[in-house]
Amino acid sequence: QVQLVESGGGLVHSGGSLRLSCGASGSTFSSYAMGWFRQAPGKEREFVATIGRSGLTTYYATYYADSVKGRFAISRDNAKRTVYLEMNSLKPEDTAVYYCAAKTTGWGSKTEDEYDYWGQGTQVTVSS
Repeated sequence: QVQLVESGGGLVHSGGSLRLSCGASGSTFSSYAMGWFRQAPGKEREFVATIGRSGLTTYYATYYADSVKGRFAISRDNAKRTVYLEMNSLKPEDTAVYYCAAKTTGWGSKTEDEYDYWGQGTQVTVSS
């Protein structure tokens, strides 16, 4: 069982920045692909970003939704068992509950059904 705990959400003005963190339990964090998803009020949960698991090199493949590309950056620190989402140039439409998720097999994915564990979410509110 893997437990994921997000933190770092809050209220920010349009154009501002936030960094979300997601801490994971367990000793096999480096073998998980990780993802960030979000759900705005009245909308379905959507993919935000994903980062691959450890491989033969220190390079981690990343992939972003078009809506956040160039503004958000996903990264991971395996020693701290933590994945981050750096969010810059925030817009009111980025307002949502943000969830991190762990995929225990294979590479990163934008498909939420492929993830095995989820955090409880952290609220991000961007005011105009």
